[in-house]
Amino acid sequence: MTLIKSISGIRGTIGGKAGHNLTPEDIIRFTAAFGTWIKRTTGNPVIVIGRDARISGDMINHLVIGTLQSIGIKVVDLGLSTTPTVEIAVPRENAGGGIIITASHNPKNYNALKLVNHLGEFISGTDGQEVLRIAEEEEISYSDVDKLGEYQHKFYYIQKHIDKILELDLVNRKAIKERNFRVVIDCVNSTGGISVPELLVALGVTDVVELFTNPNGRFPHNPEPLPEHLSTIAHEVKHQKADVGLVVDPDVDRLAIICENGDMFGEEYSLVAIADYVLQKRKGDVVSNLSSTQALRDVANKYKVAHHQSAVGEVHVVQKMKEVNAVIGGEGNGGIILPELHYGRDALVGIALFLSHLATSGKSCTRLRAEYPNYFMAKNKIELPEGTNVQDILVQMEEKYKKEHLNKTDGLKIEMGSDWVHLRASNTEPIIRIYSESTTKTTAENINRKIMDDIKMLMK
Repeated sequence: MTLIKSISGIRGTIGGKAGHNLTPEDIIRFTAAFGTWIKRTTGNPVIVIGRDARISGDMINHLVIGTLQSIGIKVVDLGLSTTPTVEIAVPRENAGGGIIITASHNPKNYNALKLVNHLGEFISGTDGQEVLRIAEEEEISYSDVDKLGEYQHKFYYIQKHIDKILELDLVNRKAIKERNFRVVIDCVNSTGGISVPELLVALGVTDVVELFTNPNGRFPHNPEPLPEHLSTIAHEVKHQKADVGLVVDPDVDRLAIICENGDMFGEEYSLVAIADYVLQKRKGDVVSNLSSTQALRDVANKYKVAHHQSAVGEVHVVQKMKEVNAVIGGEGNGGIILPELHYGRDALVGIALFLSHLATSGKSCTRLRAEYPNYFMAKNKIELPEGTNVQDILVQMEEKYKKEHLNKTDGLKIEMGSDWVHLRASNTEPIIRIYSESTTKTTAENINRKIMDDIKMLMK
């Protein structure tokens, strides 16, 4: 029973009533608005589309194709694909933009339209607001019969994506093949089941144990790659005496890693380890968002390069990466962004770089993880009563903690020596998210609890 319209797209549950759930009416109106915006701003009426394997994807795909053709836009359909694959395909097809039909890590009853510009990057906040305005004001003009859009299907772009990854000199196929890794993969029955096995074969990994690689959209567990959802692969890695386990989310833009003993490498540490590897080969700054682990800062310090923080959200990370010409960046949810390939989170290039790092290090996964500092994160949220002035609460918290180092780029981040806490309002729900980090789990949880108590007092 949910429909969320935001600057990055439209997301919701399938079924129900228009305006309250993700229905055909909502899909058509929003798709037409985005197509109209593409035609107005780029003059290039070509849009690339692709989808993950969730059950509603085929139905939505037909709606999107027909709607775009009805307003005179040529559709290049990649079929079952990944978010980063579509992002790569848009500029290669000289398209005006792209639509990715995926609700990412959300459960199977959700779906969404993710919107990218002509560069294959998520549209900006300003552009997203304009798309929303066009949709709300229904400024849509449909084409007559002689000007309907064309349709092409190009179902080979995952291979093109893999080929581009293999061209990177950072990817050491020789070392990976020589290590003869045994790898267990969990692709949550989505398009990772197509792309990850193909990538591993191309990298020279022949001993692969596949879990949930049938792209039928029937997720065998909660599809968000968090430790509490990954017990099956953790057990299988140990049982199979594998070197490593690799997990991707339904649209393959997040990577989680499991060590040979079944322990989680840590979603925050996918980026940390890959950045360590890249910085061995490239001199340059790194970027993560304000809610990501400070372990990345420690790695940057090791190589005497700068670590920059952006507002939460891929579009903000990408913007900061461009500003500082970063060589690697991403988000602490396992999202890896390598500008040499493209400016988007990409689990496939993350896999190639991590296996290169593991292979060339000569270490086991647990030994590699032990090289990085241990930080512990606590994540919580506090629901706000209707009418609560969030900005007023943040201003009062700023005053309360004015003696600490404060960052107001995105909500309020309070840094207290090696500890920090980040408060930010959700764009889609009446809540404040509270992330804290410390060198001990207890301290991180205590900081989080203290901030929640402070906010509750301010709301009285």
